[in-house]
Amino acid sequence: MGDFLDSFSIAASGMRAQAKRLRHVAENIANADTPGYRRKSIPFHAAAADSRGEVRTGRVQLDPAELSLIHDPTHPMADGTGHYQGSNVNSILEIADSREAQRSYEANLKMFDQTRKMSGALLDLLRR
Repeated sequence: MGDFLDSFSIAASGMRAQAKRLRHVAENIANADTPGYRRKSIPFHAAAADSRGEVRTGRVQLDPAELSLIHDPTHPMADGTGHYQGSNVNSILEIADSREAQRSYEANLKMFDQTRKMSGALLDLLRR
């Protein structure tokens, strides 16, 4: 029964990690037009050397890519040349990240459900 609990734990940790990733993707998309905003990402790590394969998230990282330079002399943040710094969020990349996170979340959910069905079938066999 311990293996079933390990499977539940691994799947749940994967779902938590992908949910955090989706939150950051949504935040990036929402701030795509915010001047000076840097794209956020979150790395995944194995929980520990003695871990059963669980996933943990690291600290939020800011994308070091250059901020876009936008020309709009009427913008309140524009400098003397009429430019201001936009964000470094790429909407295409964010959409791809959201799809990948969604599919990974669904895969972990299916693993969780399969483990639940298998453990239920095992309990039914043991009751007989």
